[in-house]
Amino acid sequence: MGESDRYLDYKVKKHRFTLGQPDNALVWLFVFNIVFFLILLTIKAAIAVSDNSDAAFYAEVVQWFQLPADVNQLYKKPWTILSFMFSDVQLYRALSNMLWLWVFGSVFQNLTGNKKIIPLYIYGGLAAALFFITANYLIPSNRLAIESASLLGANASVMAVAVAATVLAPNYRFFRHIRKGVPIWIITVFYVFVNLAGVAAQPAAQAIAHIAGGLAGYFFVYFLRQNKDGSNWMNALYYWFINMFNPNGKNNRSATKQKVFYNTGDREPYNKTSNITPQRVDEILDKINQKGYQYLTNEEKEILKKASED
Repeated sequence: MGESDRYLDYKVKKHRFTLGQPDNALVWLFVFNIVFFLILLTIKAAIAVSDNSDAAFYAEVVQWFQLPADVNQLYKKPWTILSFMFSDVQLYRALSNMLWLWVFGSVFQNLTGNKKIIPLYIYGGLAAALFFITANYLIPSNRLAIESASLLGANASVMAVAVAATVLAPNYRFFRHIRKGVPIWIITVFYVFVNLAGVAAQPAAQAIAHIAGGLAGYFFVYFLRQNKDGSNWMNALYYWFINMFNPNGKNNRSATKQKVFYNTGDREPYNKTSNITPQRVDEILDKINQKGYQYLTNEEKEILKKASED
């Protein structure tokens, strides 16, 4: 068992992950999706009272949120390249997406920290948008109806999170109290099957978009393991925007760590033994939540390893 697996076991034992913890990026994804859903649901209810029909809602309202396959329409509504991935108009579909997002998002966030899940979610949506539009232009049967084709919902983005979490920790297990538990890859296979089955009756571009979301999740982790973090520029852009009107914004950044070099000569260097306390372990867990497991020092990894074995 590797150190990351020991860390996951420790997290399961301590039940550290909570949806209400401060600065939880996964919670913000829930908030964005729920807010968009409630806005659409409220408008739909208002139109139904006056018109008694869903046709007007889809024709006049949903079009401002969904991603059009026709690039000429997309040129007129460029914001839809982001809005579509947070918008669901059907209750069962919204609940399903949020359930799967919680299942896979919690695993991914526990492993990588709070700063990667939102960029990953957006990458999944952007990949889906690119492949969806391209497929509609390349597939003859889809091109015939390209003016009315559109993409809506969080499915592709959630698919990205699901695949990324599985690639990161394929041996992670759910329901550990039942024998040895169920590996995450089995849950992912089931989820992918259900997801694609839901769009089987729709044009092929829909399924291609969802698969593209999964590929985005795979390549996100692949490049992350090559020390190429695709979330860095998004987070930098976010902090720049947040601090743009804050004169003290630069002062909020962590100060550069000071490094002390010394020559020990023929003497053995001082070897410090860490005191493992609940407070120290909590500090390390908080660091993982904020930055990710790979940012721990060797000392912190050793403390976490010993704590998980106790």
